[in-house]
Formats: sequence, C-alpha cells, structure tokens
Amino acid sequence: MVKRIGKRIGRQIATWYDRHYQLAVTVSALLFLTQLVHLYWLSAHVVAHRLVGASYWLLDPFWSAALSAADYLEIPAIITTSILYVVILRRKFSWKRLLILIGINLQWLHMYWITDEIVLSSLGLGEAGTTMPAWLAWIAIGIDYLELPAIFDTTREAIREFRKRGLRGVRQALKE
Repeated sequence: MVKRIGKRIGRQIATWYDRHYQLAVTVSALLFLTQLVHLYWLSAHVVAHRLVGASYWLLDPFWSAALSAADYLEIPAIITTSILYVVILRRKFSWKRLLILIGINLQWLHMYWITDEIVLSSLGLGEAGTTMPAWLAWIAIGIDYLELPAIFDTTREAIREFRKRGLRGVRQALKE
C-alpha cells in the first residue's frame, strides 16, 4: 500500500512538473542562483585565505544577510532541482543531467557531515573544534562547487523557456 501511494504521489509530482515546466525550471534556477553568494564567500574567504593568506570577503550586514539567506535556500534549491532532474531524466536520459543530479545531491553529504564550520576549523580559519584532515576539507569545498553545473544548466534552460514562451507558462501555472 505504501509503495502504491508513493508511486501515485511521484506520478502527481511528475505530472505537475511536466505541465508547469517553465515555472519549475525558473524556480530551480532562481533558488540555485542564490548559491553564488555562498560560492563567492567560499572563494573569496576560505580558498583565498588558505592560498594567499588574505580574505577578500567583507562581512558587512548586507553580505552577512545574503550569505545566511543563501544557506537557508540551499535545501529548497536541492529538493526542487533534484525533482526537476528526475522528471527530465524520465523523459529522456542524459548522462550529463544524471551527473548534475548526482553533484546536486552530494551537497547533502557536505551539509550534514562536513559543514562549513568544520571546513573552516580544519583549514585553521575558524574556531578550534571538530577538525578533519585538510585534504578532506578541500574535498568538501570541491563538493560545493558541484553546484555550478546545475546553476548553469537550470539558468540556461529557464532562459530558453522564456525565449520560447514568454511569461505564458509561468502565468498559466500561477492561475491553477
């Protein structure tokens, strides 16, 4: 019974994503675009500090709030984009899209096992606490950059949809 309910819910979600593809891909792209703030922080603060000994991240109130917002939006970005890629892969299989889906979902490993705080302390940039070998911290940083293909792909796809349909698909989805 649970299996049957799960299949039915899965079909309903896939049907909704198929009918409202333009809205789904746009929301996924916008949510993942917020992760550019996090990736900038990672590059300008963590990586730059470790490689050249200086941080280029200014932690003024605006950027602090932007970084917090990006962190809170990461989970919705992963969920909506994962569903989107599963729906796309059901339509037509592509190794590229499968690899993007895997890269997106490796973020769970990074978020719940190798957090930013542990990476910072392991690289000598944060408070002392739980640490790991520096090489593992660099792997965690690399996992973060695996968001870039999803950001690029969903943004490109959203732009294609808007060029093809204008705002029609979004308006239609919001009416229902």
